[in-house]
Amino acid sequence: MDKILRKHDPEIEAAITAELKRQQNNLELIASENFASVAVLEAAATVLTNKYAEGYPGRRYYGGCEHVDVVESLAIERAKKLFGAGHANVQSHSGATANMAAYFAADLIPGREGDNILGLSLAHGGHLSHGSPVNLSGKYYNFIWYGVREEDEIIDYEQVFNLAKKHKPKVILTGATAYPRIIDFKRFKEIADEVGALLIVDMAHIAGLVAGGAHPSPVPVADFVTSTTHKTLRGPRGGFILCPEERATKMDKAVFPGTQGGPLMHVIAAKAVAFKEAMSDDFKSYAQQIVANAKALAGKIEQSGYRLVSGGTDNHLLLVDLSAKNITGLDAQNALDCVNITVNKNTIPFEKLSPFVTSGIRVGTPAVTTRGLKEEQMEKIGELIVTTLDNMGDETVYGKVRAEVAKLVSAFPLYKELEERL
Repeated sequence: MDKILRKHDPEIEAAITAELKRQQNNLELIASENFASVAVLEAAATVLTNKYAEGYPGRRYYGGCEHVDVVESLAIERAKKLFGAGHANVQSHSGATANMAAYFAADLIPGREGDNILGLSLAHGGHLSHGSPVNLSGKYYNFIWYGVREEDEIIDYEQVFNLAKKHKPKVILTGATAYPRIIDFKRFKEIADEVGALLIVDMAHIAGLVAGGAHPSPVPVADFVTSTTHKTLRGPRGGFILCPEERATKMDKAVFPGTQGGPLMHVIAAKAVAFKEAMSDDFKSYAQQIVANAKALAGKIEQSGYRLVSGGTDNHLLLVDLSAKNITGLDAQNALDCVNITVNKNTIPFEKLSPFVTSGIRVGTPAVTTRGLKEEQMEKIGELIVTTLDNMGDETVYGKVRAEVAKLVSAFPLYKELEERL
């Protein structure tokens, strides 16, 4: 197939090969990224992309769906088994579309009095699809924000309770894109029950940790659980939704025909492969190693004089506060790019700079853990990050760091099966 693409469209093939080289040669520390297995990649690049399959297994609006029905049924059953859920919908194209479908399934009506959503503030770690005013969720629905306590940067559950009692939201939403601590889902459920709200949990970032037993699961308590299949779950880019069996019909109708048309059957096949991989003992060890690696990396960076938001991490990511060092997140991201270490600039709670500049960086361990790196290597990476940030603009130092990065990626190669592309 690679040779066919090279002949048919060499420009696209060259860009794909260049990206493969970048992934092989860089230390990928973006918390929301990972490396899918070759099996997942192979499943996604199949003739299933040719098939329209609106509807659900056994209930399609097109003929010729007997084989894609098998694929989707396997994905559904594996997701249910993996997370202990009563029902799974695997058709969502992304985590953001999964969230919109969950709002739809919760019978939220834009502009209707009382249809409020109580969610984590974007400034304190929430996601764009959790009510950002520039996102469809924020334009259509009325969001009320809770946040973290200033003294320890942990979710303020007392504030959540007080806001819930005051506003009587129809939905309480939790889950985060930049929150380094364990979320107390049972506490959220207690608050939701107290005010008669539904609980939606967006576990996109921690799905792999939940699957591997490295983070408490929201599935037993939440009314709807949304997620992506990439990030810590290490599957293809896509989304899925879990719910109790009694909410299955409403959930399925919210996805199709409510918010989407035809499902991406080639991606659903890749999701099925990823769910199967996540059931293995190796994946459980992997999930535990992600957390161990994040703690080791956090410890090294903190020991070097950099402040971590909330003082550390319980999951796969850490937020580094650079404000005391007079470094912006943007400058740090660019400097680390120069040495082949990839992170992203990120706001921190009670941020004083713009989202385009930021006072912090977000650092995550899922992708480097997939490569096989462990605590010893995490401490080395922490040292390289600090050396780079302590010597901003020093090309001599940058050269030495790049050499150390090259040694690490060489010792832990990625995608050996794809070396013939290079």
